[in-house]
Amino acid sequence: MSNPIYLALDVPQLEPAKALVEKVKAHIGGVKLGLEFFCAHGSHGVHEIAHCGLPIFLDLKFHDIPNTVAAAMQAIHVYEPAIVTVHASGGRAMMEDAKAAAAAGTKVVAVTMLTSLDANDLTATGVYGSAETQVMRLAELAHAAGLDGIVCSGQEVGMVKKAWKDGYFVVPGLRPTGGGTGDQKRVVTPRAARDNGASVLVIGRPIARAEDPAAAARAIEATL
Repeated sequence: MSNPIYLALDVPQLEPAKALVEKVKAHIGGVKLGLEFFCAHGSHGVHEIAHCGLPIFLDLKFHDIPNTVAAAMQAIHVYEPAIVTVHASGGRAMMEDAKAAAAAGTKVVAVTMLTSLDANDLTATGVYGSAETQVMRLAELAHAAGLDGIVCSGQEVGMVKKAWKDGYFVVPGLRPTGGGTGDQKRVVTPRAARDNGASVLVIGRPIARAEDPAAAARAIEATL
């Protein structure tokens, strides 16, 4: 991939979303559409963004019984997504069925631990141990299930890369040097994540909410 940056397009109105992609598309490698965008704009919105000519990452985080997830995966073939997410905590059978039902050419990656969580949050949900331990545990499960890779923070990607050398690693929660962390807890810079083995860098607010999104995207691209 010549440019690993995927813009997280969490914009509530469709026309401004399309305008934003047009402004920055020379400096990004793809567009990530998450739950906010998909619930607001549905099929029409996905197709409208796809017309911009960049690969689409559908970050829908499927997590249900295996049959339901497989059916959902088949239903999104029409979008021809480059990447789709499922939750690793859905278990091996769910991930196996998700991968089997995915369209040819679509990478299925498993969300391990959200970047808005830390070890204290894990404990509150009954999961004990460090973030690193939990991410590695779920990465091993995703690998065994035949998925293409995982989603993890930049703090864990290097560790997982050593164990899964040909994995495809999506890293969100990135902040340029000097940027605020917002609601993210486990953050690194885009360059650090890339150096540690990230395949895709998901960047949202530092670009989308910048005074000049194109300049912000170009500045981040220049650090890689």
